[in-house]
Amino acid sequence: MPVASSIASEPPLAPAARKVGILGGMGPAAGADFVRLFVGACEARLRASGSPVSDQAFPEHWLAQLPVPDRTLALLENGPSPFGGMVSGIEGLRSHGVVSIAMACNTAHAWHHKLQRSYPDVELLHIVHETVKRLAAQRIASVCLLATQGTYSLGSYQAALAEHGIACHLPTQAEREQVMRGIRDGVKAGDLALATRLFSTVARRMVERHGCDSLLLACTEIPLALHGVPGHAGARLIDPAQVLAQALADRAYACAGAGR
Repeated sequence: MPVASSIASEPPLAPAARKVGILGGMGPAAGADFVRLFVGACEARLRASGSPVSDQAFPEHWLAQLPVPDRTLALLENGPSPFGGMVSGIEGLRSHGVVSIAMACNTAHAWHHKLQRSYPDVELLHIVHETVKRLAAQRIASVCLLATQGTYSLGSYQAALAEHGIACHLPTQAEREQVMRGIRDGVKAGDLALATRLFSTVARRMVERHGCDSLLLACTEIPLALHGVPGHAGARLIDPAQVLAQALADRAYACAGAGR
């Protein structure tokens, strides 16, 4: 086949999309999984709009994976600040011309305001705001919140949920410690079986105690190991990272028309 004919048969390039970035490394598995969620969100937008799904239809997106200090330790135990690491990641993403950035870590949003103030030329999406806005639109009345100790201490989800009239149920202190063990000794250490066992136990207890069938998985590593609640097949698992990925896809295609 002539070269010219081969080139002509390739799918046309999609309208230029805006460059977006993902600040990962908190931990790396969650950052890598966020890329999967983002690509899935972009594909859904293309299909919904009737646009061809091809390699060329996806927006340019950059992932910064840096060894950022533990956010919960920084908040609760005066550990090393992750701010410098996050700044390095944002600087790298800005160098590629991104206009919107998603942070693939719930607890890292403790530094969101300071980071956004430092980089007013880049939109730094807020995972709590995007998630609670979605829950309110879906008229969800109550949720059980699974998160890190650092995220609980911030109270950002609790305050945002209350503002929208959504009841928020929290684990006991012992259950929170189980969740943290699942994150650190489970997901971060590569032992997903341990993480699944610990997360599932806490999730089941909370659903049964509060009669709530919606669980908000407010740590990007919890969904990597929790895929259902034992004995409660109808329980709904809500992943803020997925909501954030969809919001980032919205920003990427804002000027391209895909998915409108």
